[in-house]
Amino acid sequence: MLADHWPLMALELVTPRLRLRPPNDDELAAIAEVAAAGVHGPGEQPFLTPWTHLPPGRQALHVIQGHWASRGGWSVASWSLQLGVFHEGRPMGMVCLRAQEFPVLREVRTWSWLGLDFHGRGFGTEARHALLHLAFGELGAVSALTEVFQDNAASQGVSRKLGYRHDGVSRDVLNGEVVVSDRLRLDREDWQNLKRPPVVVRGSASCLPFFLGDD
Repeated sequence: MLADHWPLMALELVTPRLRLRPPNDDELAAIAEVAAAGVHGPGEQPFLTPWTHLPPGRQALHVIQGHWASRGGWSVASWSLQLGVFHEGRPMGMVCLRAQEFPVLREVRTWSWLGLDFHGRGFGTEARHALLHLAFGELGAVSALTEVFQDNAASQGVSRKLGYRHDGVSRDVLNGEVVVSDRLRLDREDWQNLKRPPVVVRGSASCLPFFLGDD
């Protein structure tokens, strides 16, 4: 079994409405099709890498190859956990928890996207709750970070609702123009004081060496 060698395949986060888990290849294809059908409205650009403006087939391929790359490039010093998001068995999108030098820094970063059909129903907030529970409750993180374009009201709203605080700005170039993102930080104490939905984590014990090393 693949999970005997790659225990992350057995990791699952369960919230009242969602299941987050590494997808198998058939599920990954279905998630890629959700992406190809659209993840934001016309004229919007929520990502610094403009993959959602590619033709639908290339959007799907971007999702598939990105997921494979995150597995193949995994190390304790640099990891990226991409999880499919499922509601009643239906794929909705993907979330990611990633870190550099996590055993020392104990900081994580997140990104996410959901298909347009699932926007505006609180699923994004619930999925982020699950990621934060894994980070703080299971892995011992001290901070969670994210960067959001200043005009991305939906993502800004999710982060503020979850207790993130302003932590400066970042300036980047997108399509030849300067774009400004807010850097947001959620510290462990604020997460502990946050009203949170219940999250059940399955299969985490055998995964810990992949996040923390063997010490």
